Amino acid sequence: MSQSLVFRSPFAVHIGLAGAAALAALAIFPQAAPLYTVINATLYVSMAIFALSLALLWGYGGVLCFGQSAFFGLGAYAYAVVALNLGDTTIAAFAAILVPAIFAALLGYFLFYGRLSDVYLGVITLTATLILFKLVNSTGGDAWRIGSARLGGFNGIPNTPLLKMPLTGIPLSPAQMFGFAVMLLFGVYILCKVLIATRFGRAVIAVRENEVRAELLGYNARRLKLSIFCISAAIAGLAGMLFANVVFVSPTMFSLSTAAQVLIWVVVGGLGTLMGPVAACILLQIVTVFLGKFGLVDPNIVLGIILIVFVVFVPSGILPALTGLAQQLRSRRGQAGGDLAPTKKEQLS
Repeated sequence: MSQSLVFRSPFAVHIGLAGAAALAALAIFPQAAPLYTVINATLYVSMAIFALSLALLWGYGGVLCFGQSAFFGLGAYAYAVVALNLGDTTIAAFAAILVPAIFAALLGYFLFYGRLSDVYLGVITLTATLILFKLVNSTGGDAWRIGSARLGGFNGIPNTPLLKMPLTGIPLSPAQMFGFAVMLLFGVYILCKVLIATRFGRAVIAVRENEVRAELLGYNARRLKLSIFCISAAIAGLAGMLFANVVFVSPTMFSLSTAAQVLIWVVVGGLGTLMGPVAACILLQIVTVFLGKFGLVDPNIVLGIILIVFVVFVPSGILPALTGLAQQLRSRRGQAGGDLAPTKKEQLS
């Protein structure tokens, strides 16, 4: 018992110090960094939440959705429309979560209770996204409005109200928005981890591994898939709400490129992990912005090459690959230490 405590305590101390350093850096960053950098960082965090939504659905639920951007865009538009009509951004934030979840429930009912195969599921979700993209893209002019909110067609809704503090009604500053986004990312991550560890999460994973066997054990596979589908849609809507507070709302949120980007983040980060897609999302966005800023090469070409490289050479994703490599190094060090360690007979002599 004492040996276990001796070997674990340094690791716990290092983790604690790393966590404290990360919190300190997050507190100092929005105050010290330029405004443009803070806004970009908030955008990265909102997209990381978007990546978490598909990481949960695909990595743990086994449901490959090509239309995750539909929920992302619906969340942003729901927030903008409700905020412009009611003036209350708190209610608008809840609407950004509920509207995509309700849409996912309606769409998912026909997908899962219709017992469609995975191929048709992917095609239908992608088709739904493209339909929404075309529909929202054609809403230009004064005739296309919901209450006092003009949808704006291709131009989108540029005058979206910023999130306000519930009691004071003061809009959040860029630094406060960044802190709020980081807290949401951390909260969604913890929620996903807890959800996976529950009985519901284990049942979802069982359905992913073998749907027929799970049904024979008494699990309702269709209801479980529909539930995780709605939860992931709500998370994507939350990400869309944050995105609407950083960048103006536009039909490009429903576009094919947005749908493809989140798939790339999850593949590169690693299926069956949560931290991997988050890290891949942030890193790839930084690379994309850097390439776009200097005009070195088309960022979409780079993302395509990265996807091909990971699918061919690192199919498990970067985080599982690094974890496996670290385990191999630890095992080799353990074997080397065991070979060099003196035996009990040698110690007595």
